[in-house]
Amino acid sequence: MAILIRWLGAFLLLALTYNPTPWNFTTWAQANLASDLPVTLLLGLLLGLGYLIYIGATLRSFGLLGIVLLVALFALVLWVMDDWGMLSLDNPTLNTWISILVLSLILCVGLSWSILWQRLSGQATVDDVER
Repeated sequence: MAILIRWLGAFLLLALTYNPTPWNFTTWAQANLASDLPVTLLLGLLLGLGYLIYIGATLRSFGLLGIVLLVALFALVLWVMDDWGMLSLDNPTLNTWISILVLSLILCVGLSWSILWQRLSGQATVDDVER
């Protein structure tokens, strides 16, 4: 259940930032930047903090190379699904939602990696903190 909540948080973070509907921060900020600058900056900062948490944890869990490999894995799965006719990647709106889904899954796994690793391997992970 906790992993599902982490995924939902990542999905909402990405979808609130941008999605193909008019209901997203990017579209709203472009239309209201001049009239609502303080609110725009506040909401942008809150979204930025969410990204800092998710991306920071994902980078610590996998590193840049691991993230690139995960993105490549998902891209190849989508390519195979398109090649086999299971999915059509001709629709830009669908592609945006698929991108949000894939990125949210990567961010969720990155944030949840130590929990997943402990369940899979039985080994606990600890942070190496230098004093």
